[in-house]
Amino acid sequence: MLASGYRTLRSEVEKQILDEILRCSPAFFERLVIDLLVRMGYGGSREDAGQAIGRVGDEGIDGIINEDRLGLDVIYIQAKRWQGSVGRPEVQRFAGALQGRRAKKGVMITTSTFTREAIDFATSIEAHITLVDGPRLAALMFEHNVGVTKAGHYEIKRLDSDYFSED
Repeated sequence: MLASGYRTLRSEVEKQILDEILRCSPAFFERLVIDLLVRMGYGGSREDAGQAIGRVGDEGIDGIINEDRLGLDVIYIQAKRWQGSVGRPEVQRFAGALQGRRAKKGVMITTSTFTREAIDFATSIEAHITLVDGPRLAALMFEHNVGVTKAGHYEIKRLDSDYFSED
């Protein structure tokens, strides 16, 4: 019963996260994506790890983040704050942007969903492009405490039958 209540509450908060993101500017969303990746352990500190670079003429790259704390490899980011599904043409453009920078790794994050064609394309090319849809984005933000704050803490207890053993 408690687990069910938690799942319901979490689902409601994740929906609120996506609704709130859609009210924010595209520039804020790009920074949010970098913040999330840093919280997930990419690149080290926020200042050293990555940067949001999305702007007119960004050639399809909204951000860059170091894959590790030493900066041995770089991951390029495309952030799509959309309500409609992201299709294959958008993923192809991102793949082209990666190729233009001789990059091997990219993450495309959206507030919506990806079409089956977009997912199939991303898995069929040489460059490694990870697709993160809106529900997964909200779940990752929830798990890594980005845009949420702890409202309470409950300790679950059970009977310790060993304690009551008189042997």
